[in-house]
Amino acid sequence: MAGRYGDLNYGRLTKSGVAFGALLFAIGLGGELVGRLLLGGVSPFEDTLFVTFEFLGPVVAILAVLVFGIAMPLTE
Repeated sequence: MAGRYGDLNYGRLTKSGVAFGALLFAIGLGGELVGRLLLGGVSPFEDTLFVTFEFLGPVVAILAVLVFGIAMPLTE
């Protein structure tokens, strides 16, 4: 039977959101390290992009847990 929000798989959505947040963080950290160590530096735009990925990754992961793992199943 479909719930209030349709037939959503909250476990899969939570895991996917956390994985996406971890991927964002890993891309940001990897870009910073590769850019500085192997390339000798990156442009200011790329530096800003990688730092933004590093900050948004954990935020996305925490929000995925709060929204899809806690809030939506409780309001079902």
